[in-house]
Amino acid sequence: MDDEVLQIPVFMQQMAATITKAAGMLDQDQMTGFFQGMLSARRIYVAGAGRSGFIAKAFGLRLLHLGMDVYVVGETITPAFRPGDTLVVFSGSGETHSMISISRTAKDLGGKVCLITSSPDSKTGKIADSIVNLGDLTGYYRKEKNSFEIRQLTGEYRSVSSAFAPLGTLFETLALVFSDAVISALMEEKKEEISQMRARLTNVE
Repeated sequence: MDDEVLQIPVFMQQMAATITKAAGMLDQDQMTGFFQGMLSARRIYVAGAGRSGFIAKAFGLRLLHLGMDVYVVGETITPAFRPGDTLVVFSGSGETHSMISISRTAKDLGGKVCLITSSPDSKTGKIADSIVNLGDLTGYYRKEKNSFEIRQLTGEYRSVSSAFAPLGTLFETLALVFSDAVISALMEEKKEEISQMRARLTNVE
């Protein structure tokens, strides 16, 4: 057990190094397109399945703290999507059935779709107006052709082939770091102060 515990900081260092490598591989035009899309959006809707859904919600929360009009797809109090609205989808594979369906619906309703992914050539990627490719440095999505739902049902999603950043862990970590970096850039652009963001924190808990 002691040997395994000693591996924890090693895994953390490997993840940090991989994040640094992935950051250096990001496409400038893709980042610019996504950033401008956030600034120009009338309203922003965020969506993701499984753990990617948690990252989507975290991004939505920070957008709210910036004073932007943002909603989470699937929540009971989320209003109707309208023309001019923007959907931000977090999906490593880009093949999750629910995300494909939501993206098509958003397009049919006259909105724009932004995809954060490791699979730009996926079905969701073909629907999206803008894509940020975070890369697939572990090769996980190149090996997995089945949808998220199928992998869940068959148990493939829970099998661990590598101890380092198993399954979609690296995408989720990269997506969280990337989206938080976008928030920092938006803060600079909008000249938002921490005090202004703090004033928007929930106060009924």
